[in-house]
Amino acid sequence: MTKYLTNNYSLINLHKKPSTKSEIVTQIIYGESFSILRKAKKWYKIKIKEDGYKGYVQNKKFSKFLRPNYKISVLKATVYKFPNKSKKINFIPYSSKIKVLEKKGSFLKFSKGWINKKEVKPISFTERDLFKRINIYKNVKYKWGGKSFKGIDCSALIQVFLNFNNKFCPRDAKDQVRYFKKNVSLKNIKKNDIIYWKGHVAVAISKKKLIHAYGPMKKTVVMGIEQTINRINKTANLKVIGIKRL
Repeated sequence: MTKYLTNNYSLINLHKKPSTKSEIVTQIIYGESFSILRKAKKWYKIKIKEDGYKGYVQNKKFSKFLRPNYKISVLKATVYKFPNKSKKINFIPYSSKIKVLEKKGSFLKFSKGWINKKEVKPISFTERDLFKRINIYKNVKYKWGGKSFKGIDCSALIQVFLNFNNKFCPRDAKDQVRYFKKNVSLKNIKKNDIIYWKGHVAVAISKKKLIHAYGPMKKTVVMGIEQTINRINKTANLKVIGIKRL
């Protein structure tokens, strides 16, 4: 049986190689778990439980595997020292998973402090509209490998919302476009369809508009679907390779 550890830090970087100068390929948000493939003095080579992604994290004091019972439903949830709003001590990102140990008034206690219950949902909660909250990321900066309010990339924007709704989603666009099987045509596109280019992805928020974490604009933006397709074709010489419906 695989032994897992759980990330008990707000956010940690997963590097391609065991060096802080190496490319950040993704991040592990609070409550995600992983197995250790190899140990070195300052680094672990790991495999993330949720998506199978492999890479290197710095050796830290991680938690034993925890089964969460709540998840964060806002862009960044405030962690307080006490069950009131008198002292903020940290923030944890959307879709993070926590194990609530105690309840007091409108606050829930977990290992790092107290959190307002308005900012969480039970772990089993799902939304019929999978991308209902996606606009919370509007204007969040684009960050290659990012997965949170501090910065996010295009494929993570898809993954965090599907993970929040207890659905598996590969980390990278190239794997997502292969994983999702139902194809639709551009003329039949509707809200929540996912549009793929080579190395890029966006979500339709209506028949005419999409949202994506867009590198050239350095942030997550809402744009016209036709405008985006034309722009990416013109600037990167890339055509749409698939439109998927979940």
